[in-house]
Amino acid sequence: MLNRLLAIQSGILAVLCFFLSMNVQAVPAMGMGYEPKYPPDYRHFDYVNPDAPKQGELTMMGLGTFDSLNPYLLKGISASGLGRLVFESLLEKSMDEPFSEYGLIADDFYLSDDGLSVTFHINPLARFSNGDEITAEDVKYSFDTLMSKAAHPQFRVYYADVESATVIDRLTVRFHFKSKNRELHMIIGEIPIFSKKWAGDQAFDKTDDTRPIASGPYRVEKYDRGKTIVYVRNPDYWAKDLPVRKGMFNYERITYKYYKDSTIALEAFKAGEFDFFFENYSKRWARSHNGPNYDSGKIIKTELTHKNNAGMQGFAFNTRRDKFKDVRVRRALSLAYDFEWANAKLFYNQYVRADSYFSNSELAAKGVPKGKELALLEKYRDQLPEAVFTREWKPASTLPPASLRKNLIQARDLLAQAGWTIQDGVLKNRQGEVFSLDILLVQNGFDRIIAPYAHNLKKLGIETRYRKVDSSLYKRRLDNFDFDMVVTSFPSSVSPGNELMNMFYSSSADVKGSRNLPGIKDPMVDALVQQIIQAKNREQVVIAARALDRVLLYGEYLVPNWYINVHRVAYWNKFGIPKTQPLYYDPVTWMLKAWWIREPVKNEK
Repeated sequence: MLNRLLAIQSGILAVLCFFLSMNVQAVPAMGMGYEPKYPPDYRHFDYVNPDAPKQGELTMMGLGTFDSLNPYLLKGISASGLGRLVFESLLEKSMDEPFSEYGLIADDFYLSDDGLSVTFHINPLARFSNGDEITAEDVKYSFDTLMSKAAHPQFRVYYADVESATVIDRLTVRFHFKSKNRELHMIIGEIPIFSKKWAGDQAFDKTDDTRPIASGPYRVEKYDRGKTIVYVRNPDYWAKDLPVRKGMFNYERITYKYYKDSTIALEAFKAGEFDFFFENYSKRWARSHNGPNYDSGKIIKTELTHKNNAGMQGFAFNTRRDKFKDVRVRRALSLAYDFEWANAKLFYNQYVRADSYFSNSELAAKGVPKGKELALLEKYRDQLPEAVFTREWKPASTLPPASLRKNLIQARDLLAQAGWTIQDGVLKNRQGEVFSLDILLVQNGFDRIIAPYAHNLKKLGIETRYRKVDSSLYKRRLDNFDFDMVVTSFPSSVSPGNELMNMFYSSSADVKGSRNLPGIKDPMVDALVQQIIQAKNREQVVIAARALDRVLLYGEYLVPNWYINVHRVAYWNKFGIPKTQPLYYDPVTWMLKAWWIREPVKNEK
């Protein structure tokens, strides 16, 4: 014990001397362009209960299937909960600030004066689930592995500007950057850390059936591939008393039960098979979340407010296919969608039309560009449509004086300009090729949304086919961009940055498994993404984001869908819930991290 304490003290002293020699000061937290909300001596986050009891069992829903215990591979479908419960990163992101991070595995960190490297010091207490201490070598190994071809290619896109990781000493690691990037020092802090012993002698991409060795509060207890996975809380969890973890992860055991689809899952939830349901469908929210258990108060149905950037959801075109390369074709197909009818008849008027890739935030483009945004876009005027400068982009609407009939006439004319005309009742090009549209679905419920859209497209001579496939096939087809059109979303934070590379940048368009499903390859988009990433302050982020939004919208890469500014959740009345809600969050993460099981634990159902 004495030797261990001396070793820890020596390590701390060595790091202290290292930082002093550089004439710098490490910090335990950092905000993106502002001072973090919580001071160095904070006790806990506001959205937790520091005195929450650690007891009881939570049962959650998994959809489809799973065949992997490694969430960082391209192949296979990983089990739900792994990323949230088993793995941890160097830093923890606060859920009540736009973008602030606090020390977790790293107890402090430092961005160099030239902005080309960041240095992390590992908390001497940090341990993996097998009891091994976490060292700088483990951090370097995790980074190098995720950047290798054995891991999912999204990491090579996301961390493309990170040149290398260097071990300074046992508890100090430095990441070197290829160029300055306003948030790279913080997002590299989000990298998951795992032990080299996890893979052992086998290749990393062969660890799909090997239980992870990581540092999180839970370990995989048991699993039945494709059916259930059970996590048990680690009684020796190293960070349980840190302020960044105080009041968090309060369940003794968490089980995910898998269901074929969400409709079946809802009936199972109402019967008490699992505890929490995050609802995405307006019809089910309005008509199916009811019954005796709701009436009696055994099940709580509520809407949680949030300040999240809603991003964009839509029916995305695969522009890798010739028929979608012309922007006029894409706009024509967008004109055939009648959102106002769908919102009234299908969605119970619960939704707002998505009109921005940063919906529900100050980053959304409004009106025509002015001031500094206009000055930024002027640099690219020769490469942009004139409409970007003269007219505000709007999604197709059927509100008077517009109408579906007028929209379809406009769509017909745009298709004709692009070389597609109706011949014998079918839309064909000059070569006689028929325009057909296949829409790939994975979730129940979307067929009723697609059906009226397909009906409108038929008036343009387009035969539309849509079918639901199982989750394994769906993932494989998306990873390989094997689709005409697919329902997708582009989530966005209130402080967007490097994640935009994986969604919109040209280099990600042909990377299997990337989020760039439309296949966007536009040098203007690339330039504006770089403007956001390299912005020096919040004002520059807002200006560049609005400009990017405008260019993406005029690219017509999807048929915009909708968004909602509340989280619709139902849960069995067995939870204790913190008095303060976070601002920027998803409800499942907050529930897993900060809720707890009340007494009595048994027989509440």
